[in-house]
Amino acid sequence: MSENVVVIYSGGMDSFTVLHKALLDGKKVHALSFNYGQRHKKELDYAANVCTSLNIPHKIVDISAINTLIGGSSLTSDIDVPEGHYEEPSMKQTVVPNRNMILLSLAVGYAVSLDAKEVYYGAHSGDHAIYPDCRPEFVEKMNDVCGIANYTPVEIVTPYLKVSKSAILEDGLRMKLDYGLTWTCYNGREKACGKCGACEERQEAFSDNNATDPLDYE
Repeated sequence: MSENVVVIYSGGMDSFTVLHKALLDGKKVHALSFNYGQRHKKELDYAANVCTSLNIPHKIVDISAINTLIGGSSLTSDIDVPEGHYEEPSMKQTVVPNRNMILLSLAVGYAVSLDAKEVYYGAHSGDHAIYPDCRPEFVEKMNDVCGIANYTPVEIVTPYLKVSKSAILEDGLRMKLDYGLTWTCYNGREKACGKCGACEERQEAFSDNNATDPLDYE
C-alpha cells in the first residue's frame, strides 16, 4: 500500500515537478493548494486541472482572510508587481510575510489527519536571495518543530532546496513533464507577462536547458 504524503501544490513549475517526483517515488499524493488572497487565481486553476487529469485528491483551501493581518506584498495588495530578476532588491515587494510557515503549518496538520509522515514543498536555491522562508535554515528549523508539534512527527521534504530552477526543469524534462500545464507569472492575464521575476527566472531555466517554454508570452 502506497504511503500517504501531502504536496503543497501552487500550480507553478516547481511544485508541479515536486508533485510528479512524489508520484514517481510511489507515494499516494494528496495535493493541497491555498487561496491566500494572491493577486490572481490562475495558477490554482492550473493546479486543479492537473490533479483532475491525474485523479489525485486535491484540496483548495481559502485562507484569504489572513490578508487582514499580513498585507503589504505586491502579490496580495494593490501594489504594482515589480519587473526584473529575482535577485534585484525590488523583488522584496513580492514577499508575503510568514507565508510558508503558515502554509506548512496547515499542510502538516492535514498530513497528521491523513496519517502521512511527509509534506513536500518546492523551495529551491533561486528563492534564497529574496525569500527567507525558502532558505535551508528555515526548512531545518521547521523540521525540528514538526518533529515535536504532534504525537506523530511529520517531515518537510524539499527535493530541490539546494539546486536552481534550471536543475528542477532539467529533472522535469527528464521525467517528460509538460510545463504547458503550469503557470508561473505573477500577473494573471491571458498570456504570461515575461517581465516579472517569476517569468524571467522561468525563461532563464528553459534557456539553460536549451528547451522551448510552451507558454505564450505577451
